Amino acid sequence: MAALDRWERRLVAIAHVIPYFVLTVTTVLYAVFTEQTVAQRWFTYGVVACCFAWMAWWFTLHPGWRGRPRLMAVFIGGMVVFYAVLGMQEHWFGVVSYALYVYASEVLRGRWMFVVVALTAVLAALSLFGGYPVDAQAAFWLLLVVFVVLACTFTYVGHVTTEQARLRKELLEENEGLHAQLLVQAHEAGVQDERHRMAGEIHDTLAQGLAGIITQLSAATDADWERRVAVASELARANLAEARRSVHALQPPALDSAALHEALDDVASGWSKHNGVPVSVTLTGAVREMHPEVEVALLRTAQEALANVAKHASASRVGLTLSYMEDVVTLDVRDDGVGFDLARPSDGFGLPAMRHRVNRLSGALFVESEPGAGTAISARVPA
Repeated sequence: MAALDRWERRLVAIAHVIPYFVLTVTTVLYAVFTEQTVAQRWFTYGVVACCFAWMAWWFTLHPGWRGRPRLMAVFIGGMVVFYAVLGMQEHWFGVVSYALYVYASEVLRGRWMFVVVALTAVLAALSLFGGYPVDAQAAFWLLLVVFVVLACTFTYVGHVTTEQARLRKELLEENEGLHAQLLVQAHEAGVQDERHRMAGEIHDTLAQGLAGIITQLSAATDADWERRVAVASELARANLAEARRSVHALQPPALDSAALHEALDDVASGWSKHNGVPVSVTLTGAVREMHPEVEVALLRTAQEALANVAKHASASRVGLTLSYMEDVVTLDVRDDGVGFDLARPSDGFGLPAMRHRVNRLSGALFVESEPGAGTAISARVPA
């Protein structure tokens, strides 16, 4: 885009200089090769000077006027008059028609552009013959038609080319704007996704671990304080390792060397040991290898569901079921605790975190519960 803009500015600058150059060259040729009276010469020089001043005032010195149709109509009208006077004075000035073609194609649009171009072509033909020939032959009319057709054709081609270049430039600018917008949106989405990931990891690891440590230390008595402190220390070490893994976006240690169902067994047995609630883990379907993100999401969902059972359910038993089906895998966590009213969910981070993890994998999370009837959570994701 930058290179195209530079070339476009250079070409426009050259096009704006050419009318002055053409008028200067034709004036020199007129002064050298034309034999006229002193009065005729000074008249021609005066018209040339007025034409220079006209172009400078109306076009060069006031670029903002180029977008004002009425002012440009005055400018083009004056140029036609100057060209007609000079062309009828001497055929050398017929070349000045190029200046009119340049100006007309830039500042006029629609039929008025072609009217001025056709009129300029007629004046160019008359200039070539020194005015309208009294005994006009077929050659004159043929040349006149050729001039008009060629001028209008080349003007039309140039106009179409210019419009296409303008549209391409606008399209490139629009694409650059969209690209920049997409980059910003992607960056914002990445930042937001990383925030969700870190929030989920902190909630699933550090928050749960700290809650477990507090529970163990609060329940410590003179009789079993050593066991409680040992469990709290174990939880602290495990959560420190989890925190380091979360910072580096590593998968949970339970999945390092074990399949998902084996990792669920380890998580369930560890949770049961710390909370004193039996947990059964059931596997259905043929085990298959899945994307690490799917396994992490299901493992974290199980951990969060078990943490919620420990904090809120007062359950006597919990069941986990991992089901491999044809194109999906589901994880069901059920407890026989106190349940809750789905119309009045808690303000905690647990359910939203689970739902976010599952939804970002194009899955779905379902929750069934009612007071006194336990709770069932089902996570369903593509396998």
